[in-house]
Amino acid sequence: MRAIIFYFILILSTFSLNAQSSTHPSFRAAIVLGHTFISEEHTGETTIVPSWGVDLEYWLDHHWGIGMHNDLELETFIIRVQDEEELERIFPVVITLEGFYKWKNKLVLQMGPGIELEKTQNYYLFRLGIEYEFTFGKHWDLSPTIFYDSRFDSYDTWTLGLCVGRHF
Repeated sequence: MRAIIFYFILILSTFSLNAQSSTHPSFRAAIVLGHTFISEEHTGETTIVPSWGVDLEYWLDHHWGIGMHNDLELETFIIRVQDEEELERIFPVVITLEGFYKWKNKLVLQMGPGIELEKTQNYYLFRLGIEYEFTFGKHWDLSPTIFYDSRFDSYDTWTLGLCVGRHF
């Protein structure tokens, strides 16, 4: 957890906080409908777990942002851990603190540390992702997203999702 707080402070200290003087909205909130893919190597068969997410972002300027992405996986599943031991995952929650870079006002690259919380075993992770914003209406967007979560000393996942976001 200290690493996540350190990362957050580091990101804040490296950017100028001139967003208040800009003319674009600085905050974004989004709801995400996703599906997480867990490889056969970790579950015995390819497993697809539905998930819901809530993204909260603060954009420092038109290109750089920080935020929290929070996902709830909506199923119970079994993963294999070291020595072929099986571990049941019951509706795990993934929380990440990410930095964002928006390229050409549409393509958003994201990365940052996080944690998967579950009652039997928590895992730290690192996320890399990409999403593409299609804007519509006043300050709304629809964004397909894909991200990769690498849990330290455990399993990795890919998630495909669709976000509906609002800039304000």
